Amino acid sequence: MTMLDKADGQIFNGSVRLVHAVGMHARPAVKLTKLAKRFQAHISVRVAGAPDWINAKSVAKIMAMRAAHGSTIEIKASGSDAEAAVEALVNLIATDFPDEAS
Repeated sequence: MTMLDKADGQIFNGSVRLVHAVGMHARPAVKLTKLAKRFQAHISVRVAGAPDWINAKSVAKIMAMRAAHGSTIEIKASGSDAEAAVEALVNLIATDFPDEAS
């Protein structure tokens, strides 16, 4: 299940369940950050309920997040392409980080 909504101003939020069998380890973390870096927007992620937002463009920080299989990942972004960034990242996670992801 995914959710995308526009908050006030230019901040976009999304949330998605992490379906990857072993959670957010190196391979999905690299895919997430590579995709995030394609956008100009400032993008942050966290495991639902966590106190701190993490820079989605930092592989080390994404891996350190230790998101487990089945956890909900929250994404927020601001900037000119923020909506597209949130949609792309939600889709990447929802489809289990496919190898053909563009």
